[in-house]
Amino acid sequence: MINDPPPTKDPLAIGLGSLASGVGFGGACLTAAQIIAALLRQGLDPAAYRETAPDPLLAGLIAAVGVGGACGWYRSYSLDNIWQRGVIGVLGAVGAILVGFLAAPVDRFFGIIGMAVWIAANIAIGTAGRRWAIKGKGVGGMGRAAGGGGAGTL
Repeated sequence: MINDPPPTKDPLAIGLGSLASGVGFGGACLTAAQIIAALLRQGLDPAAYRETAPDPLLAGLIAAVGVGGACGWYRSYSLDNIWQRGVIGVLGAVGAILVGFLAAPVDRFFGIIGMAVWIAANIAIGTAGRRWAIKGKGVGGMGRAAGGGGAGTL
């Protein structure tokens, strides 16, 4: 315990954790937009729904791309190769769209309750990926604070 060598940096854990973080949190954004659209579908008449529904879905799509790419890029900052960081950011954005689109069949079969479970699963995957990427950083993987895990950990 006391004499254990410090953990080394693990680029694979950083990359995959960053990717999972982007996909999970971005997919949660698009799923939230679909929940809003489903609530509008229940509360509005069909003509008003056709005018209103595309707005939250478009906003959710833009948010999924932005959050997925930004989480993937930010979490992979300890990688030395900027090309790898860019690929992780793009894959995080595309993965967020794909995972967010999977909420449509969930809505069809399980309704809003199913989508609430789906958004919770997306957040759990994003959080697990974030923790994996932080752990893969090695010695400084406990956060930015000196004692680790302090207010500087995202």
